[in-house]
Parts: sequence; C-alpha cells; structure tokens
Amino acid sequence: MKRQVLSNVRKAIRTSSVIAASKAIKKAGKRSVLFGAKAKPISHAIVAALEANGCWCDDWSRVKAVARFDPVRVWRAGFIGDVVLGKFQGKAALESGVAFANGIYDSIVANCEIDDALVYAVKLLSNYIVKSGAVIAGCGTVAVTDETDFANGTELAIAIETGGRDTRIFGEMSCVDAEWVGKSRDDKEFLADFNKLVDSYVAAVTSPKGTIESNAVLRNTPRVENAYVGEHARVDGATLVKNATILSAEGEETEIITGAYVRNSILQWGCEVASMAIVDKSLLTEHSHVERHGKCTESILGPNTGVAEGEVTASLCGPFVGFHHQALLIAAFWPEGKGNVGYGANVGSNHTSKAPDQELWPGEGTFFGLGVNIKFPSDFTKAPYAIIASGVATLPQKVTFPFSLINAPAQSYPGISPAYNEIMPGWVLSDNIFTIRRNEGKYKDRNKARRTEFIFDVFRPDTVDLMLDGRKRLSDVAEPQELYTDRDISGLGKNYMLEHSRVKAIETYTFYIRYYALLGLKSRIETSSKSALKALLTTKTRNRRWEHERRILVSEFGKDVSLAELLEKLSEAVEKIAVDTQISKEKDDTRGARIIDDYPHAHAPAVEDKFVKKTWAETRELKAEITELIKKVGKS
Repeated sequence: MKRQVLSNVRKAIRTSSVIAASKAIKKAGKRSVLFGAKAKPISHAIVAALEANGCWCDDWSRVKAVARFDPVRVWRAGFIGDVVLGKFQGKAALESGVAFANGIYDSIVANCEIDDALVYAVKLLSNYIVKSGAVIAGCGTVAVTDETDFANGTELAIAIETGGRDTRIFGEMSCVDAEWVGKSRDDKEFLADFNKLVDSYVAAVTSPKGTIESNAVLRNTPRVENAYVGEHARVDGATLVKNATILSAEGEETEIITGAYVRNSILQWGCEVASMAIVDKSLLTEHSHVERHGKCTESILGPNTGVAEGEVTASLCGPFVGFHHQALLIAAFWPEGKGNVGYGANVGSNHTSKAPDQELWPGEGTFFGLGVNIKFPSDFTKAPYAIIASGVATLPQKVTFPFSLINAPAQSYPGISPAYNEIMPGWVLSDNIFTIRRNEGKYKDRNKARRTEFIFDVFRPDTVDLMLDGRKRLSDVAEPQELYTDRDISGLGKNYMLEHSRVKAIETYTFYIRYYALLGLKSRIETSSKSALKALLTTKTRNRRWEHERRILVSEFGKDVSLAELLEKLSEAVEKIAVDTQISKEKDDTRGARIIDDYPHAHAPAVEDKFVKKTWAETRELKAEITELIKKVGKS
C-alpha cells in the first residue's frame, strides 16, 4: 500500500490540472499563455476607442489583444503592466435570467490574460490567467501577490497537535494516502520518499501567476489571494479565500459561499464551505463539506464527510462521518470514518496539563453520543461500530470488542472504580441491528465520490476476524464470575462487563460469524458447477475471501454437514435478522407511546418504516433465492 501512495503522488504530478496550469504559465515566459503569438500590441485606433470608453493605462504598449478584439466590450477599465485581452463575444449569467455581455467593466487589471470572460466591478485583478466562460464580479482584490504553491506541501499536525504524525498535503491526495503517511512513523525510508515526491509536486505547481479556469465564478468576495480556481468552481459571498487550491469540475462544482473563510487549504471536487464556516490549513477531499459556522483547522476530511456547527482540529477524519451539531473532535486519527459525533461531544481531552500531545484512534463506525467526554489516549480501532452512550466519560483505554455499547454504570460494585463504565460487547448487533443495516445502505446511497472506492459491507473478513478473536477471549473464561475487568479478559478497556453480557456476546458473535460465512457459501454455490458442489467445503482454492468463509464454515459446522442444511440455516438467519431489525425499531414506538400521548399519531410504526419494509422485501427475495439453491445442491 505504501508503494501505491508513492505511485499516487507520481500520478498527480503527471496529471494535476493545477500543475498543468502552472507549467503553462512558466513555459510561456514573455509570450501569451492563452494565445501565444496570436496576441499582438493593440493599435492606436483601439487605444483611442478604449480611452473614449473611459479606460486608462500607464503604458498602452504593454497591452496586447487577439485579432478582431472589439473594444466595445471594455468600459471604464484601468490596465497596469502586461495585459492580454481575448475576443469578448459570449454572455455570462450574473443571476438567473440576467445575462451580461462578457468583457471588462469598471475594473482594474494588472498583469493578466483574459479570454472570453466577464470581469465586472473588480477593484483589482492581478497576476491571473482567466479562461473562457469565467466570471469575476463584485470582488475586491483577486490577486497573486508573489510566487505561490497554492497551499500544496502544507504540513498538518494531524492526530498530535504538537507534532509526530505531521503530514504534507497536495491537491489530489486521498484520505488513504494521508492514513499511510500518518501511521508509518517507523518507516523513515517511505516518509523520505513521500516528502521528496511532494517536494517535486510543490516545485512543479509553484507559479508567479494563478489560473481561474473555464466557467469558474468569483463574486462578491472582498479578497481572493494566491488561489488556483478550478473549472466550474463558485466563490460567492465568501469573506476570504487565501493561499488555496480549489479543484472542481462540471457536475462536481466546488463552492465557497455565504460568508465562508478558506485559508492555506486544499478543496477537492464537489466540496462545499458555506454559511460562515472556517477552513484553515486543511484538506477537504472530494464531496466533503463544512457549513453552519463549522470549523476545520489543520485537519483532513474524508469523502462525503460533513462538519456543521462543530469544530474539527488536528484530525484525520475519514469518509461518511456525520458531525452536525456543536461538538469538538481534536487530535483524532480516524481514517476508517463512517461514524458520528453527537451534540456536545467533547472528543478532545488531549491535554495532560503538560502539553496537548495525546491522541485518539476511533474505530470504523464509532458513534460518540450526546455530551460524551473522551479522554486521551484511547484506541477503539479494534472495536468498530462501537457506541459510546450519551453523557459517558471514558478513561484512557484500548477496547478490542467490536459492536460494543459503552454505557454509564447502572450501579456500583465493590473493588470497581466509580470511573469505570459498563461495556456490553456485541450489543449493537444483538439490540440495534437496525442501525448497522441502515448505515450500509445509507452510505451507498449518499456516496458522491468518483475517485475513491469504498467497502460498504460491515461483515467482511477483517471485522469477522475481530469477532472471532473477541469470542475466543470471552469463551476462554475458566470459571464464570459476576463481573469482569481488563484484568480478567483483555480488551475490555477501563470498563467492567457483567456475566450475562459475556454469555450474550458469545451468542451474538457466533450468530453473525456464521451468518457471514453462510452468505459466502450462497455466493459460492451460485457460481459453482454441480460437479464441484460435493467437495465445495473440502477443496482449497485461491479465492482469499472464499477461503476465509470456507474455513469458518468447516470450523463452525464441521465437514460432514450438507450444503442443503447450511442453506436452511442461512434462510433462518436472514429471517431472524429481519425480525430483529423490526424489533430494534419497534423499541422506539413502545418507548415513545409510553411517554408522549399522541406519539402513534405523529410517528409511523416500525412496520411502516421505509427501511424496515425494504428489509423485509430483500429478505423475501433472498429466501426465494436460497430455496432455488437448495434444489440445485440436492443432497450434496
């Protein structure tokens, strides 16, 4: 994977639109970037026409234009330094239904080249290449003030505020690239190679001028400084855009709007920063967003992740993280993402009074409930899809039981610290499967990323291996007792577990381990010939996924069980999961009706829930497929 990271940087150097724009500027030298030799000094007649239109210039000999340039599209404009003008012949939409002829009006232009674009009421446009279809209107200063790298090569202190996992960013960097750089501190050779390549990227992208690509829009923004603005990007009503790369494309428009502030940052395709949000010294990967006063500082946001109202600082926050209320996430290394940060959550106790040098590693799908207080250092990477219940304060710890609920203690126990919480391994599967199943579909439906591949399946080899390992540790108890801590069973963290939770967790893990393997069997039978069915469970293959599933089937059910029996077990399992999904949703109905008198009249019952209905429809279809496969395998 590290080789792939290095390959990704090399590919970015070859294909980056930002580098291509900068190379074109540097290669042109004193020639026109946009028009080459076609740009010629303007005639005395054109100078006279421009002056008649209220235009001025300190040296008209430095103003060039292409053939058939029409000065009728240039009014009350001032020109400073070397300026090249294209043919202004198109129109731009300033508002819906309000078209305006391309050209330069009521603006000052310094050392720029402008194609068939609109520049209107701009106090200063300086050192930019403006391509066809772009609109710059109602802005203050839009300028490149010195040689700039557009924030490429910026170093972020992710996960540890005081440094230690420092990661340099570049325009096309993925969340996976950042993950491997951040967690490979022991591989000095890899880090040196990575930084050398980033140096090459920065050298290639550094330019004395900036580019505003085709169909980009900059409006009503006081200052845009040292920014590369990609195709179809929109900057409208921002407070500041400074030292930034804005990647954008048609259908994946990147927007910085309505009071947003962006500085020393890279925004990739389809990102949005809106409604007074702040993005400072950060990388927003494709289709992530920050809005509603949200703050993202010295952080990397994964694809499809959104921050609203809350604050993310010094964190690598992976894909599909929901963060929609006032809360804090600081010094977190969370590349797997797919989790949630609830209102009032303080995921940020990284300060030991000595220095803010501690870190947190959440696991995939971690749910931080309302008002939690997570103390550092903590590691939940081997406890994916854990829920930290509302109001819980956790001690520094490492938890290695997936799908756990960590809740405040229901009562105190002799010899157990009152700071310990209660942990229920596997609870999310046994009592809240609705959430897991809904999230799988939700992430698929909400995915907008086009350059990142995701594994949406929750039950896959790595998560199943964690369940296998957890089940073993729970089962290895020689003498059952009332409760357990990490001294009795490793991986419980700074929590206690009751005996009934241990027994239930073993049953739950067993059920879903078998369910995963049985689903794999179904897929294998579907693609196997009849002659291969007899030895299906005993024949080794080169298919790594099937081998993982096959070994579990043999271990759990033995070699002599028939395929028909296993398919019957799968049919029973999918039925149970559908029932459990509905029951977990019905808990809301029961509790709500008990508390609010007219609850049933304002809330659709679980049986009418869109996702519950979808689950049952899929279950009926799956069971029908299994029935047909039972006919296929016969007595195999």
